[in-house]
Amino acid sequence: MTRPSPTRASFESKLLPVQPSRIGLDGVFEGYASLFRIPDLGKDIVEPGAFRESLQRRGPGGVKMLWQHDPAEPIGRWSSLAEDSRGLFVRGRLSLAVARAREIHALMLDGAIDGLSIGFRHEKARTEPRSGLRRLERIDLWEVSVVTFPMLPQARIATVKATRPSAFI
Repeated sequence: MTRPSPTRASFESKLLPVQPSRIGLDGVFEGYASLFRIPDLGKDIVEPGAFRESLQRRGPGGVKMLWQHDPAEPIGRWSSLAEDSRGLFVRGRLSLAVARAREIHALMLDGAIDGLSIGFRHEKARTEPRSGLRRLERIDLWEVSVVTFPMLPQARIATVKATRPSAFI
């Protein structure tokens, strides 16, 4: 689903599923926030290299971790974001001192929340006239959110670090 930001009409978001297979009690998780060359439900295809310049410019600290793309709901921080041959791989930690992050963590552990979504502004894209697919060649990544409804069903969280239960009490 592509949604305009209330403050920037050109800001977009793409939803991706999260696989809660191994969610750590310390809130650490990792997976793919975007996959290359796979059309999403909004008919967008992210091309390899699309995030490169943005990641170099912003680094993990410049890309926010939000709940449902809501800038009023930061829930943690990304420790690493990197392109590989498959897509945009992310690793982060929910801030379990924040009530909303604890709720999301519990929902991830139960398998009720399973989506990731990128929030971005496209800098270079081309639309294929015949298919209507938009190829995103350069993206300014602003945030990656944990979400309820994914846009690209193939993207999943791969691992969530485990620790003692007392780590978030």
